[in-house]
Amino acid sequence: MRDTDRSAGTMVLVDTDGMEVVVSRLPAGRVDLAHVERIARACLAARRAGSQPRVRNASEELCGLLELVGLVGLLGLQPRRQTEGREQLGVEEVVQPGDPLG
Repeated sequence: MRDTDRSAGTMVLVDTDGMEVVVSRLPAGRVDLAHVERIARACLAARRAGSQPRVRNASEELCGLLELVGLVGLLGLQPRRQTEGREQLGVEEVVQPGDPLG
């Protein structure tokens, strides 16, 4: 892949019939809150026009920032989940009435 082909992700709009239209490729390199602001503004405009905004092939850095500001769900991305302490990823806790705290 050439350097000019790399990007932080691709912004697409999904029409009511499911057709996707590429709006822009997000530039490769360092992603900051200015990028997130532009994505948020495009997201608002798309929703006002009746389209669903989506980001495809998002970089880890972009996903992290979108999750931080609360846009990850609106853009069709899955939130990243961190394990807590000794918790194993994918193992759900079950609490029974009467279990001691701690």
